[in-house]
Parts: sequence; C-alpha cells; structure tokens
Amino acid sequence: MTIVRLGYVAMSMELKNASPSKTMTFSAFQKIADREAAIRKLERISIANLDNTLRLLKHNAYSEIHFYRLTSRLIPLANHSELQDWDYMKPLKRKLQEIGEYAKSHNMRLDFHPDHFVVLNSSNKEVLINSIKTLKMHYLLLRGMKINPTHRCVLHVGGNYKDTEEALESFIENWMDVPKSIQKMIMLENDDTSFTLEDTLYLCEKIGIPLVFDYHHHLAHHVNENWMENWDRVVSTWSNSPLPIKMHISSPKSEAEFRHHSDFVDIKMFFQFLNEIKGSISEIHCMIEAKMKDEALFRLIKEIRLRKDVEMIDGSSFFLK
Repeated sequence: MTIVRLGYVAMSMELKNASPSKTMTFSAFQKIADREAAIRKLERISIANLDNTLRLLKHNAYSEIHFYRLTSRLIPLANHSELQDWDYMKPLKRKLQEIGEYAKSHNMRLDFHPDHFVVLNSSNKEVLINSIKTLKMHYLLLRGMKINPTHRCVLHVGGNYKDTEEALESFIENWMDVPKSIQKMIMLENDDTSFTLEDTLYLCEKIGIPLVFDYHHHLAHHVNENWMENWDRVVSTWSNSPLPIKMHISSPKSEAEFRHHSDFVDIKMFFQFLNEIKGSISEIHCMIEAKMKDEALFRLIKEIRLRKDVEMIDGSSFFLK
C-alpha cells in the first residue's frame, strides 16, 4: 500500500485574521522620516507574520495536516537594495525557533516555493544575483527554524527565451554560481508553458536534484502525453533525499482556462494519478495548489472518506489499497 499525505499553501480560509504575508512597500518605508523607526516597523510586521504562521501550524495540528508550504513573503523588503544593512534575522530568532520546534513536535513537513522572479537560468547577471540572494533568505529562515534545508525549496526552471535547449544549458552553467548549501535546498518542477516533464527531468538528473511532478502542468504542457513512461525516473531523482517524494496537485479552472487553478481539486482527476502510481512508492506527499487553500483540502478529504479503495490514517492522510 502507498501512504498519501495532503498539504496546502500558505493561507487558511478557515482561520480568520491570520495572514502570514502582511507587507510594507518601499515607498511607505521611505515616508517614515526616522529610518530606525521604519526598520522597527518592518520588524513588527515580520514578527506578526511569524506569529500568524505559528497560528496556522496549530490549526494544521488540530486538523491533522502534516504538510504545509510557508509563504515566501514572511519578511517584507528583506532583500531590497536600500536595506542591505538590515540584519532581519536577529529580531526573528526566537519566533523562528518556536515555529521549527512546533513543526518538529507535530511531524510537519514545511517547505517554500519562491515567486516567479527567482530565475536561475537568466543571462542577466543582476537577475541571477538577486535570485540567489532571495534563495539565501529562504535558507536562513529554514536554518533559523533549525530545519534541515535539504530539498525544502521548489523552483521552476525559469525562462524559455524561445530556445529550450539553450535555456536548459544556461541553467546548468549558472548552477555553478549557486552556493552548495543552497543547491542542496532546491527541487525543480515541470511547468505549464515552457519546460515539460522531460525537459525538467533532464536537468534534475544532470545536476542531481529531485523533481516535483506537477500533474496539472503536465496535462497542460507536454510532448509525450504518457508521463508514466518517465515515472521511475522521477522517483529515482528522490533516491538521495531525506524526504518522501513530493508532487503538486491542482485542477483546471475550466476547459477554456485550463492552465488556471480551480478553487477545489477534482477527485476524479486526482485518483487518475494516484491509481497509476499506486504501489510504485511507499509514500507520497501531495501539495494542493487550489484557490481555496485548506478548504480545498478539507473538501477533498471529505470526498476521499467515501471511497472504498482507501483506508484513512488521519485528517489528511490515507492508504491507497
């Protein structure tokens, strides 16, 4: 039997006033005449985001959810060029440790998925430098939580630039500029417009990192429709990971807007995937990328409980029979 664990992204639709992504624009920062006071305000916002993150983890523990994607917007303006002197980690140390301790004590897998502006295959050196700087922030946050950063940060390959082969080789070339500690943190996923499962597998096998299979993206963008032909290769990219294999699940908003994520997950589409991989692995963690966040997870679990081909483990996990 295969264990399936479900997770969700960043925000809760049930928990009120618990945004972990409160922010402050640089223009608002500049309007505060006293720079030190402005920095203290940034720190208060960051601490509020971490407090809400801990509230979300407690909500997850109560709901028996063991898989959660942290928002990448915990610290506003952390990498802004005008705030290079701000040691943002120092005031957050205690809160980060509290989050890490709580996650460990409740057997929660936490990870990140930085925004689209992290582009490691860019030919623009400034873009590459800023991308690495952003990844370093994620690394420091995980270390601050005392969580092993290995395979905790999923990225897209980057820009296609109308030449897939050259774009893939640019990624490999730029990879040498990424510090080893950050390289160990990264996973790659296939996307819905530029890099297919095969393209992404090529990179993951070449540089030795895991591939996070996005089933919806594959359906939207592929060369070979039969992804199962490459499933063993996907699984093999996780052979040296301390974590179980991870994938993304979402459903199309509509036929006309196939690439857009729906509010909820289509259980039929999900089990088409699960029935193909059943028995090929002992455990898989499925990150739900749906507009309704944890509500989508709860609805999906409610539907799963009615099936005869599963055995429930807890509020977000089950055995595939």
